[in-house]
Amino acid sequence: MSWNPFNRHSAKKKSVVSRTTEREFGREVKRVESLDETSKKLYKDTKRWLESNSALLNSEHKITQDLLTSPLCQTEAQLNAMITDWDRAIEKQNLHSRELNNVVQKTMAEPVKRLNTIFPSIQAALKKREQSLQEYQKSQAKVEKHQNRERTGQNVVKLDLSRKAVERTKADFDSQNQALSEDLPKFVDGRIEYIQPCLESLIKSQVSYNSEALKIYSELADQWQTTTDLGELKSRQQQTLSDIKALAITVD
Repeated sequence: MSWNPFNRHSAKKKSVVSRTTEREFGREVKRVESLDETSKKLYKDTKRWLESNSALLNSEHKITQDLLTSPLCQTEAQLNAMITDWDRAIEKQNLHSRELNNVVQKTMAEPVKRLNTIFPSIQAALKKREQSLQEYQKSQAKVEKHQNRERTGQNVVKLDLSRKAVERTKADFDSQNQALSEDLPKFVDGRIEYIQPCLESLIKSQVSYNSEALKIYSELADQWQTTTDLGELKSRQQQTLSDIKALAITVD
């Protein structure tokens, strides 16, 4: 909500509404603006999180696919078996990742997006209140203008018409001002009740997802420990690295 109705009055312009009333109303408008900004940022961050979560497993899957098609994996049966087990674990985890994304989309992203659709209506209502306030002030200014004129028949008629206009514009402004003054605080105060179930669902989904990830990769680690002597593997890696460093092309 980039538009703020409380930036439009000059300091010298007399208002038909007390400064206290406008100050309190302005405070509520700022709370709504802050909620609008936070809600939009939350939606963008949630969408970015969903994209990152999908990209993470896609990147991991690409690693295993590249390794499986490499000449090394095609000639080393033990390494091929390890990468194949890893790739299968990723496929299992992908199922839980898609389920997590679906839950987050439905219980977090979509509710926040629906919340964001309300702010344009609030902004329109604020603009309408501002317009009615200006009409009220114009009508009041005309009354004061005609009151200071000579009481001729024509001026008396104009004064009477101006007073009726004040009654009409004041009633219109009071109606809109009262509705907004009551609804804006309720709207802002309802944000916690609205968003808390979304956050609870997100946290529970994360717990479930990470629990499954722990289970899947723990099983993978157990498989590798039974098929591979990690001490021997580390020793072979160190020996291979030493052999590589001993090559003439690697000498500084």
